[in-house]
Amino acid sequence: MGAQIAAMEERFGAAATLGAQIDLLFEAMAGFGFDALIYDYTPARYDLRGEQMLPSVLELRNVDETMRDYWFGHGYFRLDPVQKVALGTTRPFVWNYDSHAQTVIRTFMNEDSAPVAAFLAERGMSAGVTVPVHLPGGDYATVTGIRCGDHRFAEHEAPGCLGDFGLLAHMFQHAAADGLRGDRRLDGLPRLTARERECLRHAADGLSAKEISRTLGRSVPTVVMHLNAAMRKLEAKNRTQAAVRAARLRLLD
Repeated sequence: MGAQIAAMEERFGAAATLGAQIDLLFEAMAGFGFDALIYDYTPARYDLRGEQMLPSVLELRNVDETMRDYWFGHGYFRLDPVQKVALGTTRPFVWNYDSHAQTVIRTFMNEDSAPVAAFLAERGMSAGVTVPVHLPGGDYATVTGIRCGDHRFAEHEAPGCLGDFGLLAHMFQHAAADGLRGDRRLDGLPRLTARERECLRHAADGLSAKEISRTLGRSVPTVVMHLNAAMRKLEAKNRTQAAVRAARLRLLD
């Protein structure tokens, strides 16, 4: 097993693009009995309004591409019980949209999630396994495997692969981190300039505009200009709220 892990890590690391890494992940998942893959990456859990943030990366393999339109355009991502469970756990879990199935998503299944269940059922994707990957900076991802059209797989075979599939998903995410560090990480987030970030970092430390101006060697009006610009972008009422929002969204990194 150790040799297989090392070989897989090497293959992930040698892949030139995120897409190529996803292809390798999909290939490896076949060994667990999955024939469809959904991967999403989100730079922060919640947006400025406190709503669950939509992913900046959504990769599909052997999945109907119309899923993108429904999960983004129709808001299914925020209604999906699988995502609600993934937000609150670090453990891989089996899920099944069958109303009689006793899986962890049952708590979140209601009238709001009914369109999600119908979309997946129509495509034979109503049961699978999801691995939540929560990262140190607050961003997170989910790796989901599905055997299309086979409800029994989720009940009988899937629980036995949770450990190994979870390890594979984390190995993949570790290798994919470099490819996610570019601009794609910031999709959907406010774009702060280097000076705005610098001023907000000092404001977060409790410095006044006058103290920040001394620290940076800039005039007070210039510092205030940068702070006000950051407040507008972050839709904040004051500097404190702006600093808190920027920190939560990892914009001060």
